[in-house]
Amino acid sequence: MKIAHVAPLYESVPPRMYGGTERIVSYLTEALVDLGHDVTLFASGDTETSAKLVACRERALRLDPQPLKSEIAAHLSMLDEVRQRAADFDVVHFHLSHFLHFPFFEQMAGKTVTTPHGRLDYADLASAYARFPRFPMISISRSQKARLPDANWVGTVLHGLPAGLYQPEFSQPGQGGYLAFLGRFSRDKRPDRAIEMARRTGLKLKLAAKIGDADKAYFHEVVEPLLDGENVEYVGEIAEGEKAAFLGNAAGLLFPIDWPEPFGLVMIEAMAFGTPVIGWNCGAVPEVIDNGVTGFVVDSVDEAVARVPDMLQLDRRAVRSTFEARFSAQRMARDYLAAYARMLGGTPEVQAS
Repeated sequence: MKIAHVAPLYESVPPRMYGGTERIVSYLTEALVDLGHDVTLFASGDTETSAKLVACRERALRLDPQPLKSEIAAHLSMLDEVRQRAADFDVVHFHLSHFLHFPFFEQMAGKTVTTPHGRLDYADLASAYARFPRFPMISISRSQKARLPDANWVGTVLHGLPAGLYQPEFSQPGQGGYLAFLGRFSRDKRPDRAIEMARRTGLKLKLAAKIGDADKAYFHEVVEPLLDGENVEYVGEIAEGEKAAFLGNAAGLLFPIDWPEPFGLVMIEAMAFGTPVIGWNCGAVPEVIDNGVTGFVVDSVDEAVARVPDMLQLDRRAVRSTFEARFSAQRMARDYLAAYARMLGGTPEVQAS
């Protein structure tokens, strides 16, 4: 099959630092190439891929030092390039937010598919999608799909990681003895909850997080005063190569979100190291955590604190084996191929139980 993947231009594929969408695009395209498909990736020029790369901007937007950049103009140029080449592909798979590409491809909607990687409960999304009802969609969780129930869903595909990407070390599991928080310092991610949990359990907390422009005020006003550099330590925004030490040495990952998370990639990254997770009962968290096996789903700080001793007793080998069974990139790629086949064949999605 000839498949085009269209990635956002905010980060390279895969990202150098923080970035979930572009990381999944990388894992998916690599797995599809491994399965023998002819894959073309539209992305920034600093991308590393086994697929055929169409560089739509020299560098990804976020780490480009140029002071004046237009995100909209960059993506419009990319979409025009994709449209000019669309006849070369059986499927054009978009990973862009907020349906920016729909007007460009209205005459060929049936050969496109869109995976939205963010939340779908924005006030304007439903009315915007209603103008383009022919566009097929693939969700990344049942929870995400429920936010836009009238869309033309052809599948739900949970994220996956390459099985060999992270190798756990079970001789000294969780040897760092600390709790970990990995993500972004935002109100939605609730690092303040993680800090409260750590203080109440007496365990050290290490926070590795991006501070985006929109999150600076929250960080300085809420999070920074809670950091003491010893029991609550901010280690900065870590690169991919630093995850093994950070997650692999952690006793557990805290995922104390306060929003309808569409997936939560960091949860399965932790599981790949055998590191269990305590996550809040929001969005897709109950779809990702196998309660009592890979971690615990909780509804309050009190419940989370009470579950920490139980989390520390979980079998880290079972956490890893569950990850391998449920969240491999090969499984993800095969699920996407099945969704493509349903889309092209006009077969409706089979609802999972």
